[in-house]
Amino acid sequence: MIQRRQFAAALGAAAFAPHLRAAEPGVTDSEVVFGHTGILNGPLGGQIKVMLAGAELAFAESRAQGGAAGRRVRIVSLDDELKPDRAIANYEKLLGDGVFGFFGCVGSATTAAAAPMLQKSGAPWLAGYAVADTARERLKGNGFFVRATTGREAQSLVQHLTTIGVTKIGVAMLDNPGGKEAAALVDAALSSHKLQAAASVFLKGDASNVKESADTLVKAAPQAVIMYLGGALPGELMKAGWAQGFSPMYYGMSIVAGEVTVKVAGEKARGLAISQVMPYPWSESDPVTREYRRLAEAAKVPVGYYSFEGYLNALVLLEGLRRSGRELTRSRLIGTMRNLKMRTASMDLDYAANGITGSRFVELVQVTHEGRFVR
Repeated sequence: MIQRRQFAAALGAAAFAPHLRAAEPGVTDSEVVFGHTGILNGPLGGQIKVMLAGAELAFAESRAQGGAAGRRVRIVSLDDELKPDRAIANYEKLLGDGVFGFFGCVGSATTAAAAPMLQKSGAPWLAGYAVADTARERLKGNGFFVRATTGREAQSLVQHLTTIGVTKIGVAMLDNPGGKEAAALVDAALSSHKLQAAASVFLKGDASNVKESADTLVKAAPQAVIMYLGGALPGELMKAGWAQGFSPMYYGMSIVAGEVTVKVAGEKARGLAISQVMPYPWSESDPVTREYRRLAEAAKVPVGYYSFEGYLNALVLLEGLRRSGRELTRSRLIGTMRNLKMRTASMDLDYAANGITGSRFVELVQVTHEGRFVR
């Protein structure tokens, strides 16, 4: 009897306390919590930390203005070292801790491994980074990406090269599932122009086969090399080729870090072209970009493509939350995202087109000897 009275009293109190509301996991009257899993240490981890710092610029500004539909966004981040078993454990922990959804998670193999669990959870999953196109498809229904697909990058690079008369093209990719898929997408783009790769090499993450890979490229002598390589690998490959007098044009997909490449390869890396899937962070004409730089400089966050991608990803999430309103549920946000069309930083996003990737934006930029980017 005492227990019944206590339960009734608690139920009555809840009816008169709006902040004590039955809600979706991770949602209170004042905040919504998203989980993140990715690599957070080493060279690749440094890039991800910068991206998350860029996202926090937008989340902090939103909090200062009252939040998205009155709620602040909080991110809980865990390191998975890009290992599928660690990623699955992190997703399980974050779901068990009651996050509403996921933001900015990293990696192809980790995403593919966790996809069945994520689909079953019904949690919205937004703004992934370095996730191969096939892994994206496994999240269709509750996964939403901002950046253009790897296939779109491959098509743009091959189109550019063939337009300027380059037909003998080499391919240098990471020796992992994402790299092998990127190679297949470049092959498909070449095939559409009745071409095939002059040589294809796959580099190990520890750089142990850089010289062997360079030797293969030197022997094939392509006019240009398309790279899908992270960290110091692009610079190491370029140096190994130059040591043998091999100086083709180098084109990096967006995974290639121009700043890191210049640090490794020096001023000879100037002229490296990279297909960027985010707008130019140093634009003076776009007000969203100028605001990003103002916030980044005030917070001492490095201005560049990584932090800008995080910032724009956060703006897309905030807009989805704003349009979903105060009665926020997982299914409501997913429904909002499936039909979301918006423009930010001169980049158009339309999720209604294919339900998973918002942008088709790809732009070629060049890297200077100082590690800066120019259009």
